[in-house]
Amino acid sequence: MEQPHVFQLENLAKSYGGREVLRIPDLTIRRGEVFCVVGPSGSGKSTLLRLLNFLEPPTNGRVLFGGYSSNGRGFPPLEVQRRVAMVFQRPVLLNTTVRANVAYGLRLRGERNVHDKVRKVLDDLGLTPLADQPARLLSGGEYQRVAFARALVLDLEVLLLDEPTAHLDPSNVALIEEMIRRTNRKHGMTVVLVTHNVFQAKRLAHRLALLLDGQLVEVSDSHTFFDSPRDPRTAGFVSGQMVY
Repeated sequence: MEQPHVFQLENLAKSYGGREVLRIPDLTIRRGEVFCVVGPSGSGKSTLLRLLNFLEPPTNGRVLFGGYSSNGRGFPPLEVQRRVAMVFQRPVLLNTTVRANVAYGLRLRGERNVHDKVRKVLDDLGLTPLADQPARLLSGGEYQRVAFARALVLDLEVLLLDEPTAHLDPSNVALIEEMIRRTNRKHGMTVVLVTHNVFQAKRLAHRLALLLDGQLVEVSDSHTFFDSPRDPRTAGFVSGQMVY
């Protein structure tokens, strides 16, 4: 029977050089939701994503994903890692065409029907006219959309997004947000989005978590988080009264 959650975090902590930067006693991320993690810069949001993507092991506690437990003793099997992908705030594309960039992960995995899969995701994201264009000539918005395509062409269970619209103009922000909605609705994919933009979080999230100074302050559904938060620090963050 399929579990209702994709991630379960238990007594999670991460330290660098003896300094603790993240502590989460308990957190569940549900299957098929858009889960937004908000908070000021330096609050531990990107560190959390790196732990969810198995780029780093936790110092203490564990991350449960499917049948795998990440508890600081190394990295998960390749088949587990391949179920999760991350689009970074400043993604790096190969110095080749858009089509080759999108196909890269599939070829690395030895997948079949690469051409058809690439063509479909390019069509879905409106990138077909750019397919043979060198990545170095793309605008900022186009570059980010190709990074999305490179992740979505894979057979994923979870998509992790680290401030995906931080450096984009409003029209490209709207495009990326619609891509996130469609990815979640059409494919039922779980999306974990890190953003400092509370307005974006309100537009996209089913549930949210607020991190402050590496501590988990509140986790709640979107309505509760914005309209009747349980913690006064959440109310201050949402209203803009919190200075950071």
